[in-house]
Amino acid sequence: MKPRFLALLTLACVLLSDRAHAVTHSFLATGAETYILSGEGKVTWSYPANTRDGWVLPNGNVLLALSKSKEYPGGAVVEVKRDGTKVFEFKGTQAEVNTAQIVDGGNIMLTEAGPKPRLIEVNREGKILVEFPIQCQLTNFHMQSRMARKLPNGNYLIPQLHDKVVREYDKTGKIVWEVQTPNWPFTAIRLANGNTLINCTYGHTSIEVDAKGKTVWQLSNTDLPSPLIKDACGAQRLPNGNTVITSYGNSKPGVKLIEVDRDKKIVWTHENEKKHGIHHFQILDTDGKSLEGEAMR
Repeated sequence: MKPRFLALLTLACVLLSDRAHAVTHSFLATGAETYILSGEGKVTWSYPANTRDGWVLPNGNVLLALSKSKEYPGGAVVEVKRDGTKVFEFKGTQAEVNTAQIVDGGNIMLTEAGPKPRLIEVNREGKILVEFPIQCQLTNFHMQSRMARKLPNGNYLIPQLHDKVVREYDKTGKIVWEVQTPNWPFTAIRLANGNTLINCTYGHTSIEVDAKGKTVWQLSNTDLPSPLIKDACGAQRLPNGNTVITSYGNSKPGVKLIEVDRDKKIVWTHENEKKHGIHHFQILDTDGKSLEGEAMR
């Protein structure tokens, strides 16, 4: 064969190989079922509880916000080893515990919904170190707040569903920033560039706003080849700039997670046969390799 033909053949093989490559992710799923799924689609760990939020920690333990149950009528936060052994437990005192996050010094931040909605930080002995009321409506406890997150500046970002607002509070409970949202905000993620990624649940929409509240990026079903987003709850911005969104309201077999790039091109989807969606999630790796850089969620 002539050298030029061999070079073209090699290039064609490379292009075909790239096209054939399918991205894989392993991830933690929370919701009606709590489990870790490998990139090959195998459940490698599970926990027998309905959960609302969760993290796989650097030491391999898993932090979970548990939905209310007979054992935990006010919800709870637990940290468990992979064998299910609890190494931390905080029992909720009101209607629900909706989020949990490891923060400075290994302390745990969580939110409670109820007649006195609040954000608190507790140490490993359960002592409250930070506490302030969430300024929200009191008529629908379940719709008060969702995925609160502590920010690098020490403030707290809280999506408030029924109020259709995302608010940033300082540690005294003072509101220092807020943005109105077109629908119920479930996830609010402060990005490295200062923008905020917000998922609006029944709006089936993900928006990114700048510090002034201006929408600079938006994804909805009109941007996709078919309506894959139903009840956009959890979200994650990957280090490569792609955005992963859960379709929590999909109670039928089909797509439950979707990843898009900045141009809104679908990069990856997760489908399963379960009759419920994924409430929130944590992408753990891509193609078997741990994420390089910081993933925001």
